Amino acid sequence: MATTTATSTGSSDAPVVNSRPPGRIGRRVGLYIGVAVIALWCLAPFYWMVVTAFRDVGYTFDTTPWPTHVTLDNFRTAFDTGRGNHFGRALFNSLFIGVATTAIAMVVGTFAAYALARLHFRGKFLVLGTVLAAAMFPGVALVTPLFQLFTNIHWLGTYQALILPDISFALPLTVWILTSFFAEMPWELEQAARIDGCTQGQAFRLIILPLAAPGLFTTAILVFISSWNEYLLSSLMSNGKSAVQPVTVAIANFTGAQPHQEPYTAVMAAGAVVTVPLVILVLLFQRRIVTGLTAGAVK
Repeated sequence: MATTTATSTGSSDAPVVNSRPPGRIGRRVGLYIGVAVIALWCLAPFYWMVVTAFRDVGYTFDTTPWPTHVTLDNFRTAFDTGRGNHFGRALFNSLFIGVATTAIAMVVGTFAAYALARLHFRGKFLVLGTVLAAAMFPGVALVTPLFQLFTNIHWLGTYQALILPDISFALPLTVWILTSFFAEMPWELEQAARIDGCTQGQAFRLIILPLAAPGLFTTAILVFISSWNEYLLSSLMSNGKSAVQPVTVAIANFTGAQPHQEPYTAVMAAGAVVTVPLVILVLLFQRRIVTGLTAGAVK
């Protein structure tokens, strides 16, 4: 039996090998389709809110999927105080409550997270477990005791009644995120600073905090957004007083031109004013957010 072997004498006769197997291409296409579906599912309500915000009130229930009968009257109505809607004041209240909550939670949470990550003491993991349990505790379970407590001390309808509950939910999130971030930093950074003559406080302030900036920045954004969007406790603790109501409560209490009329277009305009800045903030700082959630001190 003779065996004949054929050899290729030119590059044009060589078979073309596909560098990407069909299975890998299919998985990538499936990934893109999944991302597109999730993005559409999440952005469709936001898009419809913006479209309705710019639509004339006479065409509120128009189902045209693109902007029609565009007007700015809805935004004027949202900021108009003639109907008892104090939306401008509510924006200031939400900003003040969010900044105060974020500042207090970051100051307390940073020191607590650093201590939990760096210090060795008995019951350390129990403390971390308690922090995690507090982060998962349902807020609706605190409505009745907090309402009774603030009623007894005459705090209903005040800023402190709105800020303190937000801090109680923001602190566990702050401590949990920053503890993991500080724990990734190598001890050699502090040891080198201590050898150079720094005290424990100076090493923390001059070495650790600058390196932890991505994590601190990310945590601050998450805490602020959480405080900005809070509604359940704020609706009760504000006690119907427009002087301290945040935007979430103020929008829910919008009134129309007629009794029992729901001003849908004005509500959508107010929702766009509240939501669009947050979307822009996240888009502008998305790299820092991702870096803060994934990066350590050194690479």
